[in-house]
Amino acid sequence: MREAAFVKRNKDKWAVFENALSNKTDIAPDVLSDLYIEITDHLSYAKTFYAGSNTEFYLNGLASQAHRQIYKTQRESKNRIISFWKTEFPTLFYHHRRELLIAFLVFAFFTAVGAFSSANEGDFVRSILGDGYVNMTLENIENDDPMAVYKQMGEVNMFLGITINNITVAVYAFAFGILLGIGTLYIMLRNGIMLGSFQYFFFDKGLGWESVRTIWIHGTIEISVIIIAGCAGLVLANGMLFPGTYTRLESFKRGVVNGLKIMLSTVPFFIIAGFLEGFVTRHTEMPDWLAILIISGSLALIIFYYIIYPYQLNKKTIT
Repeated sequence: MREAAFVKRNKDKWAVFENALSNKTDIAPDVLSDLYIEITDHLSYAKTFYAGSNTEFYLNGLASQAHRQIYKTQRESKNRIISFWKTEFPTLFYHHRRELLIAFLVFAFFTAVGAFSSANEGDFVRSILGDGYVNMTLENIENDDPMAVYKQMGEVNMFLGITINNITVAVYAFAFGILLGIGTLYIMLRNGIMLGSFQYFFFDKGLGWESVRTIWIHGTIEISVIIIAGCAGLVLANGMLFPGTYTRLESFKRGVVNGLKIMLSTVPFFIIAGFLEGFVTRHTEMPDWLAILIISGSLALIIFYYIIYPYQLNKKTIT
């Protein structure tokens, strides 16, 4: 890479780091430490390819200043957990907007494929959802209780079972990123088709609104965090495929760590989704306004924490 191109690609990142060192901006210690690692990698690269250049001298001075500041004051925060949720993770996640968008678009596309296939192929729903589930739901519809499936288990057992199952799906979505991202995209495909078929089935029976107001009470958070887990899998794959200025091994390690942090962020949301499905969704008699309030609140929470809040933190960091 030409030196000018190298500087152009990374100068904004260097400026953020330099501003943090001079206390012009406030950055979480762990984020600062990650930036320091990246700066030292860039310094090694510059020493190899641009020895004796101004770029090498600049990065060497920046790395030396950072070393003194970080290791002089580095302490384990008493509020480590709070700082992770409040600053460290949202700041990290901002830089993975592309992976999130890809995971969302793939999931949305195959949801549409599932609905379209169900509308045009009579046995498609049964092939996806299984005869047992379809027959049970048809029987529930005949008994004027189409959402009875959410009432068959006890609240606690359903909460635990659903939460564990959802986390398992998310772990697969992340871990299969090791297959160069293809495994993660397959999980998005599979769950998207299942959702599209499932939702179309109820619309075809004239129960579109009844299914939406019931299923999405828990499904809003559940589906959202499965997509976010898909994002984590693509972050892992990206670390393997596109090392940039890092060695491939170092890039892979960073992909694993960042993906795991994304996965960790989803755990409380999976618990919330499991709680809603186990204890709330079963109350199909609740008024529409309450169901809409829960769905809207869940969607707002996800959009704020994973999209709006990271953007706000990043904007604050660079100003």
